[in-house]
Amino acid sequence: MGSSFPAPLRLTLALLWQLGLSAAIQWLGLMVNGSKVAWNETQHCKILDGLVPDQLQLCRRNLELMHSIVHAAKETKGVCQKTFSDMRWNCSSIEYAPSFTPDLLKGTRESAFVYALAAAAVSHSIARACASGELPICSCGSVPSEVPGPGFRWGGCGDNLRYGLQMGSAFADGPMKSSKAGGQATRLMNLHNNAVGRQVLIDSLETKCKCHGVSGSCSVKTCWKGLQDLSEIAIDLKSKYLAAIKVTHRHMGTRKQLVPKELDIRPVREAELVYLVSSPDYCTKNPKLGSLGTQDRQCNKTSVGSDSCNLMCCGRGYNAYTESVVERCQCKYYWCCYVMCKKCQRTVERYVCK
Repeated sequence: MGSSFPAPLRLTLALLWQLGLSAAIQWLGLMVNGSKVAWNETQHCKILDGLVPDQLQLCRRNLELMHSIVHAAKETKGVCQKTFSDMRWNCSSIEYAPSFTPDLLKGTRESAFVYALAAAAVSHSIARACASGELPICSCGSVPSEVPGPGFRWGGCGDNLRYGLQMGSAFADGPMKSSKAGGQATRLMNLHNNAVGRQVLIDSLETKCKCHGVSGSCSVKTCWKGLQDLSEIAIDLKSKYLAAIKVTHRHMGTRKQLVPKELDIRPVREAELVYLVSSPDYCTKNPKLGSLGTQDRQCNKTSVGSDSCNLMCCGRGYNAYTESVVERCQCKYYWCCYVMCKKCQRTVERYVCK
């Protein structure tokens, strides 16, 4: 753990480490130094302490995959923070990977989202790397079996979702096979949420087309199957996060399963994100709960949503300040083919929580 962490947070992370509370998403720590490695020697697989034996083995046998996995770690962070930028919990704690705070360690609703997104991101990154030619061990996705519609034909190079799911699930689910991944309830929860993330990824596969024809006409279309961007997948997962189900681990018939805690006893549905521990409101700073608080967070005075000053600031009020911004303005298009703009300065009012 680096000295860049605030002292109280360093103490909390150290305590959690001593207690053996580690996350099965420690591989997200590859976002920090994974890009500095060429990934052409098996010893490179040891740069992150958080990889479990199954992940290390996959790394050694498939070094060429690691660039895609590093990309997935970076994209998980960026997309998570963008998706939750309007919420009290804004995914900022993902910055501490491979050490995590309690919001991502204790089976919370927030951890459910991050696990699902990370699992989707690994398979997404590998599937696209196959199609782009970055991975020599795989190629384009198979040609769809469905008959093409009128006016188009199958062609192009589709994302190789099948290979992405195969290798992505092997990597993302690897830690759940380890005894260090927590109790049985935690492992079942993490595996379930990983599967939800991958199902949303599968559902995002869509037909994409390119037109061919004289003078820009679309007399013939070449189509292929491609995945939506991870940011679109995250929006779907955020809806599932907001509707996530709190579960408990109890006997259903002859074996223990995760079942909704506050509803009629029924198995958990495959499409639901689930969590074991209720989250704090994230209004005030509390390192023991993994809450960074919302003091000094920017809010939207005119919004009625989660980014409104009333909700973001938890009723504490807000301070206003002005800021000068420089923008492009009075743009003109010149034939052919460029745009010229002037730079204009204007003053904007910002609001931050007390």
